[in-house]
Amino acid sequence: MRLIKTLAGACLAVFGAVTIVFCVTRLLGDPAALLLPLGASDAQLQALRQQLGLDQPLWLQYGHFLRQALNGDFGTSFMQGRPALALVLERLPATLALAGSSLTLGVLLGGAMGVYLAVRPGRVSRWLVQPLLLACQATPAFWLGIMATLLFSVSLGWLPTGGYGGVRHLVLPALTLAAFIGASVARLLANSLQQAANDDHVRTARAMGLMPTQVFIWHVLRNSLMPVLTLVGIIAGELLGGSIVVETVFAWPGSGRLLVQAIANKDFPVIQAAVLVVAVLFVSVNTLVDLLYGWLDPRLSQGGKR
Repeated sequence: MRLIKTLAGACLAVFGAVTIVFCVTRLLGDPAALLLPLGASDAQLQALRQQLGLDQPLWLQYGHFLRQALNGDFGTSFMQGRPALALVLERLPATLALAGSSLTLGVLLGGAMGVYLAVRPGRVSRWLVQPLLLACQATPAFWLGIMATLLFSVSLGWLPTGGYGGVRHLVLPALTLAAFIGASVARLLANSLQQAANDDHVRTARAMGLMPTQVFIWHVLRNSLMPVLTLVGIIAGELLGGSIVVETVFAWPGSGRLLVQAIANKDFPVIQAAVLVVAVLFVSVNTLVDLLYGWLDPRLSQGGKR
């Protein structure tokens, strides 16, 4: 029953996102005026609006849009003259590569650092690690990306300055995003571990004579993963939508840049297709996170309360 409710909520969220973006795109202005050269006559504007289907009432446009969307057809890009969904899907591998690599690096490094902060709360943690994590969280991604490019690409020549290609092209943008992700995960996990270590059931487990490693893994760490999982789910959804700043700094051809360009050009079909793909990915990630909650705390799967 919980799975059915989760999937129903996911479908409703995607439908709502697509409906909202359809309405919002109509507030951006008239794309016909952008496509035609300056000084175009009213007759030319009207003819192009009719060709694009923008002269129909809004409710007719919405009904036509839904019928096409159910068949996977979001129309043709106003600017590029190609199917809108195909343009978005072309950018998806680049987005997935950047999101997956940066998230994996951030979670692994942040998880290790969070455990270190919780287990070794000494001078090194207090005067070195914690300020470093705070700096990573506070540093703007565009500044960090530019500094990384100047150091590793311009000065040392180790890595390319940008573009999309092999693993070497992925290193700098992934590390730039992973710095913020890792710092956020580390600080949240360390705080959760310190709180969980003082819970009654943990003290009971120690009193029963369980080994420290067993107590930490099964009673402290597992109960500390819930807030971290929530954070990772939110960050993953944002990354799958495209990291616009990092993609711009490193000329990474992801979906974020495509969506920004489509908004600037009032390219309705591309905007709608991009939002649908992003919404499906975001909802899928959050659905997976919701299901993982039930694995971490079986009481949630049974409808109980934490």
